[in-house]
Amino acid sequence: MWDTIFQAIDDQYEQMVETRRHLHRHPEVSFKEEKTAQFIIGTYKRLGLPYQCKVGGNGVIATLEGGKPGKTVALRADFDALPIQEENEVSYKSKNDGAMHACGHDGHTAALLGLAEALLPFKEDLPGTIVFLHQHAEEYAPGGAKPILETGALEHVDAVFGTHIWVNTPVGVIQASKGPFMAGADRFEIKIQGKGGHGAQPHQTKDAIVIASQLVTSLQQVVSRRVDPLKTAVLSVGTFEAGHTFNIIADSAELTGTVRTFDHEVQELIIDEMEKIIKGTCESNSADYEFNYHKGYPPVVNHETEAELILQRSHEADPSLQTEEIEPVMAGEDFAYYLLDKPGAFYFTGGQIPDHYYPHHHPKFDFDEKALNYAAKTLLQAYRSYQEQV
Repeated sequence: MWDTIFQAIDDQYEQMVETRRHLHRHPEVSFKEEKTAQFIIGTYKRLGLPYQCKVGGNGVIATLEGGKPGKTVALRADFDALPIQEENEVSYKSKNDGAMHACGHDGHTAALLGLAEALLPFKEDLPGTIVFLHQHAEEYAPGGAKPILETGALEHVDAVFGTHIWVNTPVGVIQASKGPFMAGADRFEIKIQGKGGHGAQPHQTKDAIVIASQLVTSLQQVVSRRVDPLKTAVLSVGTFEAGHTFNIIADSAELTGTVRTFDHEVQELIIDEMEKIIKGTCESNSADYEFNYHKGYPPVVNHETEAELILQRSHEADPSLQTEEIEPVMAGEDFAYYLLDKPGAFYFTGGQIPDHYYPHHHPKFDFDEKALNYAAKTLLQAYRSYQEQV
């Protein structure tokens, strides 16, 4: 039976490509994905599968109950886009100014919808229940996963699996880790209030640019000199805004950035050390400050048994697939919340285009659409493996 189902997924490939390109042309950013949700709902209406809409926001959950006893497995795909102006010149280029599927979520959605359609004719032969979990707002905290869980819509689920099409990885390669897989992702804002003045009279000012520059340099010592070198952490300043013209010393400056960690104690250490450095620097320069730290998604920590199923059995979905156990990456994902609540695993499906490599969140991001087949097949294999484990 399984070989026939995997062939049915192959037969869905052109439809998955068409779906992906439709979604790519019509992206909607986090928390504004109403038309995308309606498109997903339309597919399940056509298939005759029961569904819930507006779950935790714009989330959509559909269910396929198999004809044989078994466990309930959720397969997740996110569907929000990013506030980016697309620079690709392709037939499926975004038609919505300032919005783009620059992370592969259009592909995740197309793969899950294609899988649902491929499975429907085999419904009576399937064990347990498959929950098709379409999640909104992954890109922007507080995200969509947490509010979906808070509705109780997944209380009956035994395990949850998800994949991310990953352009750092060649097509045909599946990557996962048994344990920490993706980092917790926080953000911060620092506002410095000094005293402005004429560029020719610096002694009469409290130069916010100089103070903020000291902070940028000093904050680099948090990870290099405060965090245990055997622990993993990143602290990056992403923006520095100050001043309006060349001959006026700025009275204020604003820094924003991100902190990535895998360990709660390291996270709290970094917050405490940042506060000390910011306070000390501003007090020594007689300046005021405001420090806002926003804890974002927790780390994605795979459950070992479920991750092992991905690494050891994904090739059963397609003999050409290779699997790799990799070190954790510092990107963040709100799939973390599902894994705090249920057993499961998250993994990468390779989607690299060798002659068109642009990273996730780049205005020229794109992926090899052959990844759609592999994403759908490995999600099915994860469900199958979980049903079959003793």
